[in-house]
Amino acid sequence: MNGDLTGKTAVVTGGSRGIGLGIARELARSGCRVAIAGRDSRALESAVEQFKNEDLSLSAKRCDISNSDQVQEFFQAVRERFRSLDFLINNAGAAHHLANVDRLAPEDFRRVIETNLVGTFLCCRAAIPLMNSGAVIVNNLSVAAHQAFAGMSGYNASKAGALAFTNTLREELRGQGIRVMAMIPGAVDTDIWEQFWPDAPRAKMVSTQDVARAVVLTLTMPANTSVDEIRIGPASGTL
Repeated sequence: MNGDLTGKTAVVTGGSRGIGLGIARELARSGCRVAIAGRDSRALESAVEQFKNEDLSLSAKRCDISNSDQVQEFFQAVRERFRSLDFLINNAGAAHHLANVDRLAPEDFRRVIETNLVGTFLCCRAAIPLMNSGAVIVNNLSVAAHQAFAGMSGYNASKAGALAFTNTLREELRGQGIRVMAMIPGAVDTDIWEQFWPDAPRAKMVSTQDVARAVVLTLTMPANTSVDEIRIGPASGTL
């Protein structure tokens, strides 16, 4: 797979840790020029240092994807450095603690919607002018886009809304030759589980590396092929 994406440029939001960092690393190993966005400056600096130690190149800039001004500034920086964009991986996301609707604070519900749904919209809106025919947008969603989980109303609503947005965007960009895909991973071994299931069986989960490889494999598919959803789940089928 190495070298398949040489000369291509990719943006990965939420790219300083977890799934995003894994995708950024796999893209860089495949020859791609990668820029990541994240809210934590220290985590971004750490990611750049990790890549440097692995002889991989990485650009990083702080950006809260729920902030329209910061999103515009980030993609302006991408334009100035790379001129165009081949791949956008909308990976940044947020969750809230388990709480039924009557006990979920409005600010927590709003925060998750602003990040997972509005943030995805803002990044797509800013990235599209940098894209040409053959470009690909991958929105990292969740099985929560299809399946409801009690106590996760904000997360479920954000992911279901992001799926509807993804499906709409696909139709809008089809004529421009820009492919739009929804990534639907099952349980992935990341730190997010500490928020609502600290004792989750991590050994049964999908690794971030497996998710990253699936994304890169999809990006290297022939331009005349179409995949609407990338579904990734544990080999056992259940936790």
